[in-house]
Amino acid sequence: MFTGIVQGTAPLVSIVEKNEFRTHVVVLPASLREGLAIGASVAHNGVCLTVTAIDGEHVSFDLMRETLRLTNLGALQVGDRVNIERAARFGDEIGGHAMSGHVICMAELVELEEAPDNRRLWFELPAEYGRFLFDKGYIGVDGISLTIGEVKDAGQASRFCVNLIPETLSRTTLGERGPGERVNIEVDPQTQAIVETVERVLASRR
Repeated sequence: MFTGIVQGTAPLVSIVEKNEFRTHVVVLPASLREGLAIGASVAHNGVCLTVTAIDGEHVSFDLMRETLRLTNLGALQVGDRVNIERAARFGDEIGGHAMSGHVICMAELVELEEAPDNRRLWFELPAEYGRFLFDKGYIGVDGISLTIGEVKDAGQASRFCVNLIPETLSRTTLGERGPGERVNIEVDPQTQAIVETVERVLASRR
């Protein structure tokens, strides 16, 4: 389980390419390595990955075919940075919302609105996932727990915006994102469960 409160970013320093398989090596600071062991779960841009090797500050993670297909991790190159969150522990403060680290799709950044001390980002995702979007609802964007500001129907797609404060821009990679780039999306698990349950009940009554 994760909370969507990103603890920092980490640079990708090595990529080992195999057949529909990748190993990423990132550099984690001492604060994020404390108590870290092989087999532990760490979210990269909101994707739950398993630690496969630790060599000092260099920590390795394996990415399977489905992860490469469904998320933006497969497009990363050496030198890129990822948002990092260690798995939540019992008793930790839940400052965001409960997240599983299971990305449902990617969304494209289509518009960026600048304002003093904040920034509004508009994202577009496939229309089939629009039913999970609600004004003031929760959403995970590259592993960051955010509140949806507004939702719009864009025909073959759905659009939503989030408003970012300077702390979020400085602590995460969203401050570096530009139009055309794609982010990982995890919808609020409770919202997803409620929507799908209601859909099944209504379908059974037809």
